[in-house]
Amino acid sequence: MGMHAWPASEVPALPGQGRDLRIHDTATGGPVTLQPGPVARIYVCGITPYDATHLGHAATYNAFDLVQRVWLDTKRQVHYVQNVTDVDDPLLERAERDGVDWVALAEKETALFREDMTALRMLPPRHYIGAVEAIPGIVPLIERLRELGAAYELEGDIYFSVGSDPHFGSVSHLDAAAMRLLSAERGGDPDRPGKKNPVDPMLWMAAREGEPSWDGDSLGRGRPGWHIECVAIALDHLGMGFDVQGGGSDLAFPHHEMGASHAQVLTGEFPMAKAYVHAGMVALHGEKMSKSKGNLVFVSQLRRDGVDPAAIRLALLAHHYRSDWEWTDQVLADAVARLDRWRAAVSRPDGAPADALVEEIREALANDLDAPSALTAVDRWVARQEEQGGADTGAPGVVSRAVDALMGVAL
Repeated sequence: MGMHAWPASEVPALPGQGRDLRIHDTATGGPVTLQPGPVARIYVCGITPYDATHLGHAATYNAFDLVQRVWLDTKRQVHYVQNVTDVDDPLLERAERDGVDWVALAEKETALFREDMTALRMLPPRHYIGAVEAIPGIVPLIERLRELGAAYELEGDIYFSVGSDPHFGSVSHLDAAAMRLLSAERGGDPDRPGKKNPVDPMLWMAAREGEPSWDGDSLGRGRPGWHIECVAIALDHLGMGFDVQGGGSDLAFPHHEMGASHAQVLTGEFPMAKAYVHAGMVALHGEKMSKSKGNLVFVSQLRRDGVDPAAIRLALLAHHYRSDWEWTDQVLADAVARLDRWRAAVSRPDGAPADALVEEIREALANDLDAPSALTAVDRWVARQEEQGGADTGAPGVVSRAVDALMGVAL
């Protein structure tokens, strides 16, 4: 069944029809126009639940929430899958450091993540799947990779051979040196002796003393590597050739590169996803928000401080999803001020005409999720409203519904 996700906020239906989404695809390095069938399919990599949800996470999930809202506006259904990496080295290390049970820590942080997503009006995935519950589906995939000659054993651990996928490198297009560097930084072990290729990722880690492990049938006891978890979940719930694989820009390599290769070797099909879409990184005090730096701003802390979640959402929307940007007090103050102005404008009984505005928002979002331009369009309507209002009694309601449906902001 999978973990339960979180409740969905209502998405108001708008008059007219949304446009097909043109979005930047990391794999081709340029825009692609997505034309899904009646059911659009998207997989977004979830959190490793040991310190949810900082603004970097929130910015990423905001981007893919916009993708869904654009699709819903085209009258498609959306099949959205997200995972939770609920067993992983960093989680185990944090639990040990704090002297808590790793399962309890994962459950607590996942619950907090759900609350944050609900408050920010992020639409929930149809399937929300933990890595641990996916293990029974992961083991046969690794066994199959071994049969195909794409996996090998090293001191009891099992690795994927990147050389087995002729398309390896087609997501990130990095050279070998860059791959090796990023592999070391992002959870890989390129310096381990005996590997066929330094960047070969682990598929199955043999049981270690004092660490959790599961029955892996012919693999022995152990736990799965990071990339194969997402592949098993995506193939199970979406199948091959789904529309969007999403995550932060730090997932292009190795996570999405490796996952694509696993899936392509397993199925013999290419590509795994029609577009690889990556959100930028959020910084604080001049450095990317990261656990190692400890420079994290948490959504839950902002909420406890009395910040309206709609203002947090507007702060995220004020930055293009692919840009790297910095969280400051000013960013938040601007968002709070914008929310106040918008709310005042839609609370007036009549309004400046709004039909053109709905089309401007649609146009902006269909153009690589250009939320900043959508905000500017609403600002212009608000300014007209402040100057004279107008005779269009339905306009404030139309604007409220459009901002909610297309951008997840409740006025």
